Amino acid sequence: MSIFSALNTATSALYAQSKAFTSISSNISNSSSTGYKATDTSFTALLTDSQSSSADYGGVTASTVQTVSSQGDITSSSTTTNLALDGNGMFVVNDGTSTSSYYTRDGSFSEDDNGNLVNSEGYYLEGWATDDSGNILATNRSDTASLEKINLNDITGSPNATTKVTTSMNLPSDAAVGDSYTTDTEVYDSLGNSSTVTLSWTKTGTNSWELDASNPVSATDGSTVTGTSSGTPVTLTFNSDGSLASPTTDITLGITGWSSGATDSSITLDYGENSGSGSITQYASGSTTAGVTVTSTKQDGYAKGTLSSVDINTDGSVVANFDNGQSKTVYKIPVATFANEDGLTAVSGQTYAQSTASGSYTLKEAGSDGAGTIESSSLESSNVDTSDELSRMIYAQQAYSAAAKVVSTAQDMMDTLLQAKR
Repeated sequence: MSIFSALNTATSALYAQSKAFTSISSNISNSSSTGYKATDTSFTALLTDSQSSSADYGGVTASTVQTVSSQGDITSSSTTTNLALDGNGMFVVNDGTSTSSYYTRDGSFSEDDNGNLVNSEGYYLEGWATDDSGNILATNRSDTASLEKINLNDITGSPNATTKVTTSMNLPSDAAVGDSYTTDTEVYDSLGNSSTVTLSWTKTGTNSWELDASNPVSATDGSTVTGTSSGTPVTLTFNSDGSLASPTTDITLGITGWSSGATDSSITLDYGENSGSGSITQYASGSTTAGVTVTSTKQDGYAKGTLSSVDINTDGSVVANFDNGQSKTVYKIPVATFANEDGLTAVSGQTYAQSTASGSYTLKEAGSDGAGTIESSSLESSNVDTSDELSRMIYAQQAYSAAAKVVSTAQDMMDTLLQAKR
């Protein structure tokens, strides 16, 4: 190997170690960046003559290697929509200006002014839309075209008409025949309007009562009639032990002609008939003034709800919670997996695009078929090991200094050769 060859070899070493130093610098700079994946440097020897029996090495080349598949530590966050992936896979995101999908482990998502979930790099989180039962609407779930930006701006809770009222109560056996008592029950129509139905309990004989229901009135002003009740009066009889003897079938209260224009209602009054969950008994009141004792009343209707908070489950379900006490799944966040995540093409600090080296994406539900689970109120830290990077820096510095020494020595040798000519 000539002096010039040695000089070229040392120069390639300087370039290679400079590239390694750049990688180290970038890793240390991003050691606190959410979801950042460190790069490593791979060195490969160059051959100037591979035909001889003894290989003649003539330098080195350096290439950068990604560690996208390496998991970073998961830390807690006070923001519910901050997400971390525990295991294999990537979040699917969009830059908001194209139909192209990108992939990231940066789950620093928060709601922007338009209600979209966007991370610190400006990429929008995508997911499958779901129906009111939480089922994914898309039929072709294998394509990112089935995804849409997750938006929480216009989510409302649909109202639900009352279909069942369950009550636990006691009618006083010590009441006189002809005594009458009232209880109020709240009901909702199909449009979410609240009304009050007054139930009258009149003792008609020994172990015998009559139940009658008033027309519903507005729960707001308490006087405006909002519909017409039917299905009562109904006779109730009790056994000698105070248990309900009849009716043996459900009591159905019908309400028609809602003033709101809502659909007619059919409401089951559950008082324990047919082993129902409600219960009505006839025991002595234990008071000088007999009265009805209501232990509990619940009904299954509710008004339209306003979004109050959002929960994200480990399977990627985005659950909207409403101020009417109801919840429903509105999106499902998928996890994209690749045959070789380390082969993805970086488009920004923590965001990647599919490449030939990575292979095609596969969309999976979180926690299924090898895909990682999603942790809410969490963030994945950078996978940079600072102590390891400092060790690499020392190696790179020493190798660079040694290569520089070779360059300096080669220069001295050239000077000696030139002086010999004089």
